[in-house]
Amino acid sequence: MDRRQFLTASAAVGLTALPQDQTFAQGIGATSWNTGDVKHLLPTVDHQNILIKVSFARALRDAPLLVVDGKRYPGQRTDTEGMFWSFHASALAPACRYTCSLIDAAGTALCDPWPLKTFPRPEDTPASFRALMFTCAGGHEITKRFLPMTLRIKLLQRALSFEPDALVAIGDHVYWDQRSSSSRGADGASRVKYAGSFDRTLPVLGSANEAVLKRAVGPQIADLYHAHCRSVPVFFMQDDHDHFDNDEADDKLVTFPPDWFNLNAARASQLLYYPEFLPDATRPVGLASSSASDRFPAHLSESFGTLRYGKLAEMLFYDCRRHLTLTGPSAGFVPPDVEGWLMRRMSDPGVAHVLNVPSTPIGWTAGKWGEWYADMELDRKPTLSIPKPYWQSGWRAQHDRLVQAASGMRGRVPLFVSGDLHAIGCGHMHATGNIDLSANPVTSILSGPLGTGVGWPSGRRGMAPQIPGGIKFDETIPAIEQNGFILADFTPDRINIRFFKWDNRKQPASDIDTLMPFYTLALKRPG
Repeated sequence: MDRRQFLTASAAVGLTALPQDQTFAQGIGATSWNTGDVKHLLPTVDHQNILIKVSFARALRDAPLLVVDGKRYPGQRTDTEGMFWSFHASALAPACRYTCSLIDAAGTALCDPWPLKTFPRPEDTPASFRALMFTCAGGHEITKRFLPMTLRIKLLQRALSFEPDALVAIGDHVYWDQRSSSSRGADGASRVKYAGSFDRTLPVLGSANEAVLKRAVGPQIADLYHAHCRSVPVFFMQDDHDHFDNDEADDKLVTFPPDWFNLNAARASQLLYYPEFLPDATRPVGLASSSASDRFPAHLSESFGTLRYGKLAEMLFYDCRRHLTLTGPSAGFVPPDVEGWLMRRMSDPGVAHVLNVPSTPIGWTAGKWGEWYADMELDRKPTLSIPKPYWQSGWRAQHDRLVQAASGMRGRVPLFVSGDLHAIGCGHMHATGNIDLSANPVTSILSGPLGTGVGWPSGRRGMAPQIPGGIKFDETIPAIEQNGFILADFTPDRINIRFFKWDNRKQPASDIDTLMPFYTLALKRPG
């Protein structure tokens, strides 16, 4: 649908007086879009459903409606005031470009219409698929540690200009730590002064905590994404900071798994701001953090998800924090039933490319506690000579099982993409412990951070991400501490990955507008 058609549609529902978003109009071929009352809008899709999270600049007493090609779907209120709503459209046609709009209960337009396309059916054979991937987009400007929001928006806009079919944000959408060392000092005082303090004896929603949560989270998510992704399905995976703490452990405090208040803060921020994972026929509805009664529609998953694009590509998303266990040799970053699901998907031959997307990186260490690896930092290098307090040997055992299963996918590229470490990197794992992976080496990628300002691993821990002990791993791109993102292009016989970087310490902001890949990795399917 071209710009003239959209302007005609807009005029038909009386949108001429709405304010303009002059920044970016993904998918509609225009330079402006009437935002109306919308403060932020983030959609996700599968082959037959649309799920959208929206916040408005004013409270709506009666449920607004999502209109999809003329059919109306009432919103479900997700906050107390009526400013946050969730919309679900079902029984849609696959691979179909729909015209969406939002109206209030009286039928008045709340923003311009926009296009959104469903994915192909699982049994379809699309020719190509493009995914935009990055990590660590969060951070509040009041702390002065994160990239200014204007620059984050420029990076996002540049990435979206390549017209991805989906956006994958790998954790750390929110930085508002509650108990760990990063919550103390000047940063912690600034946060309290800006948003107030949580009362950890009260519920997150429906109490004074709700206003604190909105002041804390809103500027990190709504101000960044606004409505830029309205035509790009998004997949948001949570990590440690999204559970309102840094992963730390000592004799006074072990931050994960999250305590009850932090868990509910994480659930509340997801409920309000970004979509959960839609049900998938190959993913059990009873997995941990799935099918909660307070989520709409039924059988959404909060921590473990799927992006299925026909028979061409399947991405497996797994949060390594919420269900982390501390049981020594039997410990894991994900529960056994989740590991079983991952194994089954990797062994199923029905999809050309199966991509693992764990929130915690494969192949690198920064010497911190919540990693797959036992390495500590010593003289700016990782070492196994110092025991890592509260680290669990079962984490590494689960790591080994997963990478071995990936390597065992004959006819596929075993590929992991992750975030967390505020870096861009690429490497190939040929062995882990005594497990030989050389017949089909595992490729691992650090997707690049969008929002990091000065919080690089080398600044906090004294070393940049490096190769841990006990694996055979060669780096194609040694970890680079710069802002960036990747674009992954899937075709039936290969995956091409383009790496983008921008140095916020040396380069002008104007360079972002013409940012091009500094490296392209071509991964051809074996056999």
